[in-house]
Amino acid sequence: MVAAVLTVAACGGSAAGDDAAKPTLTLYNAQHEEMMKPVVAAFEAKTGVQVKMRSGDDSELSNLLVQEGDASPADLFVTENSPGMSLVAKAGLFADLPAKTLAQTPKQYESTDKSWVGFAARSTVFAYNKKAMPASAAPASLMDLADPKWKGRIGISPAGADFQAIVSAVVQLKGEKVAAHWLAGLKTNAKIYDGNATVMKAVNDGEIDGGVIYHYYWYEDQAEGGANSANVALNFFKNQDPGAFLSVSGAGVLKSSKHPKQAQQFVEFLTSAAGQQAIAKSKALEYTIASGVPANPVLTPMTDLQPPTVDPTSLNGPHVIKLMQQAGLL
Repeated sequence: MVAAVLTVAACGGSAAGDDAAKPTLTLYNAQHEEMMKPVVAAFEAKTGVQVKMRSGDDSELSNLLVQEGDASPADLFVTENSPGMSLVAKAGLFADLPAKTLAQTPKQYESTDKSWVGFAARSTVFAYNKKAMPASAAPASLMDLADPKWKGRIGISPAGADFQAIVSAVVQLKGEKVAAHWLAGLKTNAKIYDGNATVMKAVNDGEIDGGVIYHYYWYEDQAEGGANSANVALNFFKNQDPGAFLSVSGAGVLKSSKHPKQAQQFVEFLTSAAGQQAIAKSKALEYTIASGVPANPVLTPMTDLQPPTVDPTSLNGPHVIKLMQQAGLL
């Protein structure tokens, strides 16, 4: 009996040691789970480190991290759009990323203070009803949507972090005065919807002629049979227009992480060839941007998008929300 007890105790001690060596990471996830789940699964399979996800949207989780501060249980944070990353970075909550990790992603997709890095991107597009208008009638610029001719014909989802990131890019590229005038035009012209997918469905159903969304909503629906996009086509603005804005999804390690080594390992994996391949093969259909891994071949090639140069670090979510509130869009 004594021998049996000692054997059980020894086994228990070994298991505890294994758990300590390979802890469970807590990931605050503001990206789509259909992207992050396969990435997490690939990371777990390669490293043996488990990852627990807490999912929410950019604004919810970034503000939660600021509130929690050093007491946050999170080891990692990933977003759909960069303003959420900037909010956490400005609060001084991220640890620096090693040069090896940063080297896997082009410099235009990393923060200026090296505290977070981009791992995926989404393109702004104008989704339009093919039966209501020809491709030649699509707006040449995102800024054209403030023109009175679009009154009652377009839709936006201003409450979402996606559209707020687009507005942030307009502010950076055109200045606050021009952006405010544009927002006032949208207030007059646009119908308000809850979410990109809802905007696209409204276009598909003929409620509106077109709307501003990110590209992957159309590609995902097309891959699933096109129930909400059969009548919809996409106009890519190109020509470095604000409407060609590429929004960057970011990843960072919290200074307060209880498992910093493994958390850094996750971000390194996320931007590695293996992590990017998991993204490319996922159903999320967003653009890969690291380690030279090409995006899913069904997407319009990234080389054709002609996006403007935007500093993702300087996209200011809270300030943009104030501008949108002043315009009556929030």
